[in-house]
Order: sequence, then C-alpha cells, then structure tokens
Amino acid sequence: MKPLVRTFPAAVATLAVAPFATACSAGDDAGAAAGRTLRIGMATSPECLDPQQAGTSAALNIGRQLVDSLTDQDPRTGEIKPHLAASWKVDRDSTAFTFTLVRGATFSDGEPVDAAAVKANFDNVVKLGAKALLGSAYLAGYRRTTVIDAQTARVEFAKPSAQFLQATSTVSLGLLAPRSFDSPAPRRCQAAGLIGSGPFTFKSLVQNQQVVLVKRPGYAWGSGASAHHGEAYLDRITYVVVPEAGARAGALESGQVDAITDVAPGDQARFRGGGFTEVDAANPGIPYNLQPNTSRPALNEEKVRQALQLGIDRKAVVDTVLTPSYKPATGALAATTPGYVDLRDQVRYDPARAGALLDEAGWKPGPDGVRVKNGRPLRLGVVYPTSFDQNQPVLELIQQQVRKIGVGLTLRQGTPGQLARLAASGDYDLAWSNLTRSDPDVLRPIFSTKYVNRSYLKPNPLDDLLDRQAAQPQEAERRATVAEAQRLIIGKGYLIPIFEAAQVLAFSHRVRGLSFGASTRIDLYDARVGG
Repeated sequence: MKPLVRTFPAAVATLAVAPFATACSAGDDAGAAAGRTLRIGMATSPECLDPQQAGTSAALNIGRQLVDSLTDQDPRTGEIKPHLAASWKVDRDSTAFTFTLVRGATFSDGEPVDAAAVKANFDNVVKLGAKALLGSAYLAGYRRTTVIDAQTARVEFAKPSAQFLQATSTVSLGLLAPRSFDSPAPRRCQAAGLIGSGPFTFKSLVQNQQVVLVKRPGYAWGSGASAHHGEAYLDRITYVVVPEAGARAGALESGQVDAITDVAPGDQARFRGGGFTEVDAANPGIPYNLQPNTSRPALNEEKVRQALQLGIDRKAVVDTVLTPSYKPATGALAATTPGYVDLRDQVRYDPARAGALLDEAGWKPGPDGVRVKNGRPLRLGVVYPTSFDQNQPVLELIQQQVRKIGVGLTLRQGTPGQLARLAASGDYDLAWSNLTRSDPDVLRPIFSTKYVNRSYLKPNPLDDLLDRQAAQPQEAERRATVAEAQRLIIGKGYLIPIFEAAQVLAFSHRVRGLSFGASTRIDLYDARVGG
C-alpha cells in the first residue's frame, strides 16, 4: 500500500528564476569569486540554527542548505524521491521502514552517512523531546532504529505511522553527523558543532546581523528532485538580517543584497520587472490563525469561539492589508495541503450570527460597546511574533472587525523565543501563528493533547482522530479521518484561520535556479548568480 503523500495532488510549484542583475560587493564576501556569492536580506534572525530544534521559517530556510534528508518531496506531484536513501521499503501496516542509503555520501567532517548515523539522529530527536519542535511529533511512537548493515537502516514504530515517509523529506529530520551531538543542544542552536552532509557548511554567525554559509567541496549527492548533481554553483551565501521591510526593499534596489525574503505587500509591485523578479509560493499546512487558549475565561465557552470564527471578514483582511499572493483561509488547512477540506461556510463572515451566539452565551452589550457577562468585559489579548511585517496591520484590522460584535482585542508583540515561553506558561488568550508542512499530519503536534497543545485542550475525541490519520496507510481511509478532524477543529472553534501563508521573495535578475521545496523551504543548491 502506498503512503498517502504519494497520491495526494501537488502542493507547491518549484520556481526557476531567470538570470538578473546586480554585482557582488566586497567586505564579508571578499575573496569569493565574482558572481558566486548570493546575499539575501531576511526579516528575522534565526533563534536556533540546529535544524532538529528549529521552528521558524528563517531558521529552516538556512537549515535546508546545511543538511540533507533521507528523502525529498517533489513539489509538483507530492511524490517522495530518493536523496540520502537510494530506496526504501515500507511494511504492510507502516510500522517498519527500511532505507537503503546511497554510497559515497559523507558529512562535512568526512564521516560516512551510514545506517549508524541514521540511528544516532532519530534517537537524538526523540531524546530532545519538546526541544525538537517538529521532529518529535514526526517520530511519535518511535520504537527503534536497527542497523542492518552499513548501508541499511530499519526504523520501527510501536504503531502504524503513515505520515513518517513524508516526514523524512523535511528539514526537521535532516541528518547531522553523530559527532554533532557531542555539543549540547543550546550550543547547537548557535551552530556550535553543527556538521551536516548538505551542499553548504556553516562559516559564521553574528546574532541579529548575519549568517554566512560556504560551499561544500566534493558534494555529489543531490536529491532526485534537484536540477543538477555535484557541487553547488554558489561559493557563499550571506544572510543579512534587515528587520524593516522598507529597508530590505531598499537594499535590494541599491544592490546591497541580491535577494530579499518576506517582501511586504506594498513592495511587491516594485519588483515586477525593471531588473527584478518577484515570486511567491503558497505555504501548505495550517494558515495564519488565531488559536484560542481554551483554559482561559470566555474562551472556554464554545459559543464565544464560534462567534469569533464568524466575526472576522477574511476577504477584507486580504483585500485591505495583503495582496493576491495570500488567500483567505477556508478551513483548518491551506488549500495546497494534501487532504485539505473546504470549510468556507463555517468560517464565513456573518456578524449577525456571531452576535446572536454571544447573546445566547449570556454576553450582553456593555456601555462602551464591549460585551459583559457577570461584570466581566469580553476583552481578549492576542500575542503575535515579529516574523512577518504584516502581522500588526492584519491584527489591527481584525481588532476593528470584532469590536463590531462586542469583543475587545489587545495586541502584544514578542520575539519567537518570548512567545514560546508564553505558550509554555499558558499566559495568553489568543496566539497568532501558522505552521508549514506538506502533509495533513501538521495538525497533530498542534492540536493533540499529547504534544504542543497550544489550545490547552483536555483529552477529547480529536486526539483519536489525529492518531488514526497518522497511522492509516490506505489513502481513502486517511482522507476521511483527516476530513473529520478538520471539521471538528473548525466546528469547535479550536482554530480561527484567517489567511493562507505565502513565501514572497524578490531578486535581482542575475539570480537564477532558486527553488521552493514542497513545504516552501528555500532551496539554494541549484541557485546561481550571474552567468
């Protein structure tokens, strides 16, 4: 039986960018061959560079260049392709996965990529536990990895894990040299001891300023989805942290950088032509959303959560603050995610019905327009990260919209690290976030009470649905279970989706070959600058 990911429709398109025009400067990149250094302006500094611990797009986009994965996922078809694993076999119930590794692949310390390294990596992810923000869920139910011989590893689970094969294509399960684990986890976050087998190696980090990677000499094991094999074309990648969107755009226009991430909606049009290219890719996974903390007063009431669901005009958010690169959310998953179910009727804009639900729940209009119940006003706090420039204007518009149904919102910005600590403490009402993965199992680490559980749910039927979808090897059965889970999440108001995320980049026309993987991680293996 084939895993679900092999037959779901395509998630994201790869972008091959035509050549374009700015020259490299001296400074940090002095000594690199002309045209062989790519300088990227990025919105946020990666708080943790260890791919196994990373949770932000900024960190995962860098990690993709440093580590290879057992498999790759074709962004056009969703098919799983060979990478460090030349082939694999999955047993009938998806509890055992046997990988035969390519020969000749090595880590940058010269050690072989062998079955013992596979075992060391998966054992380490399990050992990291919650520190492995994404990988720990991908390895749920992990029993052991057995070294059959130097080129063969068998990964076993205590129960079926149909989602695992796709997970082996992610950055979060990318392989590090076993010697990397001699460095404590916090130091690996700062790149100390990080040794991968990828086409680039780590050179330097200046926190909140820049990260520099250099080409790995002798690299010759690109994935089956890559456009070429052999060493990367680029000699060096310099990621420059430029938090302000206007400053990033200016840096690209002036030639200080060759490409920028997180192009602000207001800047997209200026990079369509005139020596530049602007591209976007829709993120699969969980859309940008408000996630209620159901342990908090008011939000432990289902009708309040449902009222918020109906009190937000998602189309107005996209039309007013964003661009056509972003789509109004129509369910618990983005439309590009395998197994997506269209639930737009349940997330429609219906302020009259939202008001009626609040009336039924006993929340009555107060003198200042904010509803009141038992003397307590319906005021809720939203915590949100600095990682996307439009977070604040989007939330300010939502703030205005829900005020019309009698809900007062206050906004609180924080860094990813600050918000992670808030999430762990439960000291918030609504969390603003999204999560990218090209598999519907993306729902499980967020909504299962066995994992992150940002909604602070008590054990409930959703746990069983999420466990079952991860285990079902037959496509039709898994689709049905995934659909049921999505309907429950939206119907109960455990998630209030707003718009579908997108990676929006702009480049000089001298850059070509940059691509997005199936989970919209930026891949620079095939990238070039100049001729």
